[in-house]
Amino acid sequence: MHNFRELKIWQDAMKITKLTYKLTKLFPSSEMYGLTSQMNRAAVSIPSNIAEGAGRKSNKEFTQFLNISIGSCFEFETQAILAFEFAYIEKEDLEKFLLDINRLEKMINLLISTLRKNIVYS
Repeated sequence: MHNFRELKIWQDAMKITKLTYKLTKLFPSSEMYGLTSQMNRAAVSIPSNIAEGAGRKSNKEFTQFLNISIGSCFEFETQAILAFEFAYIEKEDLEKFLLDINRLEKMINLLISTLRKNIVYS
């Protein structure tokens, strides 16, 4: 088991989630159950799956949850692009999101690679 609060990927994912909530508050009210909800849920899913995986007893299980986090990153990235195309966020906000989420994806993939090297298959 790993202490998820000490993981840089969890800390960075939390920052992305907080920024997401801050920006989606500015979306039109007509998006409350649409893109606003989808982006918030995808953002929350990233650190949540990192935390859940860190609490598992094996690196193999942790890796499965990290893979789910990666999927949520891709989902979030798509939604951020849509938010920009619908003119809900500025280009600078999109670029920040994409830079942060791509950096996080790389860090998660690096951790997955490290964990896979330490998995003992029976």
